[in-house]
Amino acid sequence: MGGHYHCDGCLYNWAVRILLLNLYYPPDASATAKMARIVAEALATKHEVTILCGRPSYDPTERRSWKLGRIETSGRLRIIRVGSTDFPRFQMKRRVLNYLTYVALSVPLAVFLRCDVVLAMTDPPFEGIVGAFVALLKRKPYVYNIRDLYPDMAVAGSVIEPGVLTRLWGTLHHWALRHVTRVIVLGDDMRARIISKGVAPERVVVVRDGAEIPMAGAPGRTIDGEVTRAIREGFRFVLLHAGNLGFYGAWETLLTAAGQLSGDGIGLVFVGDGAQRAQLQVLAGSLRNVRFLPFFPASKVQSVLAAADAHVVTIKRGLEGIVVPSKMYGILAAGKPIVSVASQGTDVASLCQQIGCGVCCDPDRPEELVRAVRELASDPVRLKTMSEAAKAAAPKYDKNVEAHKFIQILEEAAKA
Repeated sequence: MGGHYHCDGCLYNWAVRILLLNLYYPPDASATAKMARIVAEALATKHEVTILCGRPSYDPTERRSWKLGRIETSGRLRIIRVGSTDFPRFQMKRRVLNYLTYVALSVPLAVFLRCDVVLAMTDPPFEGIVGAFVALLKRKPYVYNIRDLYPDMAVAGSVIEPGVLTRLWGTLHHWALRHVTRVIVLGDDMRARIISKGVAPERVVVVRDGAEIPMAGAPGRTIDGEVTRAIREGFRFVLLHAGNLGFYGAWETLLTAAGQLSGDGIGLVFVGDGAQRAQLQVLAGSLRNVRFLPFFPASKVQSVLAAADAHVVTIKRGLEGIVVPSKMYGILAAGKPIVSVASQGTDVASLCQQIGCGVCCDPDRPEELVRAVRELASDPVRLKTMSEAAKAAAPKYDKNVEAHKFIQILEEAAKA
């Protein structure tokens, strides 16, 4: 059994050495980079963590000059950046070079880094396979944190066509899943999908991203009036989608519904960016009740959440359990209703029904969405009841509690 003992106030605690594999890490601004930092910092409160990542390339707040390897330290965190290429994320063909150079440089190094357990995320999209290979070479337990399920997501989202490559990718991914000690997934729908691939249920654990829950008695956060005006101006009721505009959403359903609501004073506001934004703007055409705004600074997130009357969370049909939007927990913490435009059985639809914090609409039936939004906009009592239900449920998804689950899983895996 790996690990070592260290003294802390004369009590001996088991300190696990964790090797975290993910291409992106801050100053990268991707979702996996942000989550890798959260996970690493939570783990480093008790254990020693080495992050093996690449040069910043995903909308980074700062760049790194090329070096074959670069070591940065922060407390118990050791960040090793290999000299991968750093082409911008919008240059997709060149971005693949980022993936390949990262793997080519990180795998040989990973084999020689001391650890008790290997933890991999999903950047690059085949990192789960890489992590299994590294863990097998090192003869160490393997924990796979699935953020987005590949290759399923790439195929279902029509990013790549089914063929020889996807079949090979799928075969290797199944091989990786057979070699996991634990799979950490984001929701019950993703857990069901992984189990359907033949993974033993006891190996698949749900750890939600959760939300930051203010301590009791903490002062309320200041709401920026300019953010509120930018989102709400001209609308009596705002349905807001805040986040990445990728291929996963039922966008046509949203825009068709918005067109039918254009005379009701109801606005559909998109805050964010992504691969589908330009196409959505074309589809929205001259609809005066559809507004596109860029991402606001992180310090304004609470103001963005507070500006809406209700938030939309959407997953197009076929991506159930492949994509699990984590933004819904922040919406709950903000005490806002959720309009789920997703199939029954998805986590967001299930939570809305269980908690009573929102309404559920079929992702292929815009008329359902129109009816649901009109009812909400005309019923402030119901809207308030949903808001209160959201606020009351939020502490169940405290980010700190979820982080503690993550730590326990790694500790148990290291002792396997």
